[in-house]
Amino acid sequence: MTNSRPNILSSLVVFDNYNIRRHYDQATEVWLFAVVDIIAVLIDEKDHQRARKYWNKLAQRLKEEGSQSVTSCHRLKMRARDGKFYSTDAASIETLLRIIQVVPSKKAEPIKLWLARVGNERIQEMSDPSLSVDRARRNWKKHGRSEKWIQQRMMGQETRNKLTDYWSQHRVRVGEEFAILTNIIHEEWSDLSVKDHKQLKGIKSQNLRDHMSEAELIFTALAELSTRQIAESIQSEGLEQNKLPAQKGGRIARDARLALEHKTGKRVITGENFLPPFNTKRLPKGGK
Repeated sequence: MTNSRPNILSSLVVFDNYNIRRHYDQATEVWLFAVVDIIAVLIDEKDHQRARKYWNKLAQRLKEEGSQSVTSCHRLKMRARDGKFYSTDAASIETLLRIIQVVPSKKAEPIKLWLARVGNERIQEMSDPSLSVDRARRNWKKHGRSEKWIQQRMMGQETRNKLTDYWSQHRVRVGEEFAILTNIIHEEWSDLSVKDHKQLKGIKSQNLRDHMSEAELIFTALAELSTRQIAESIQSEGLEQNKLPAQKGGRIARDARLALEHKTGKRVITGENFLPPFNTKRLPKGGK
């Protein structure tokens, strides 16, 4: 089983704030996960270089012991944090379960259960994409979001996806370059960087959009919609050329935000969030 270049079925899943790369092999209908990403979780190591060294030593030991776990891995090109593609060991859930057994970790059992669940859910979602949408909606409802907020969040995500699709197709690299452009758009429309907006809301590892009010979601979507349409009109390529549409798109939403604030006398940007009730700045269920 080989793969010289990742396709649209290669993406990320998240376990305990760790990004785990995976690839769906259509020929065998099996999910393959980056082994070093699973190792990072097991040894609780955010430094990928250290996790890679740990896996290299473990792989050598398993080979010497005659284990089939290493030979069952596949070398796939997966996107790294710098946006470039590198060959890395990837393994099926079955192989990963054998590897997990030899790594002393308190996270062994939780990640075994997670792998089994994620593998099953994702396979179902490949044949019926509406399942992932339904799952997201259930999770948001479980955390107290109103139907109106959920609708706006999902519409905003679709707008975001169309923008990132454009970037991917026009030589903007996933990872750092996506983050740079996203921050330009956000700072232009809100007068805050993404980092500063999260600090205002008192959140750290959480997704900023999941803690936005309905109005914040709407203006974020307007900024990203405007950015994409401007970029498409001039066919901007690469990071540098896409900075201008990002600035202009963000300013369009900023002008609209200022106009609304002038009419209502209320600020759109809020420090409120959807953290548990003990947080005194919690948003109401409607997200307004």
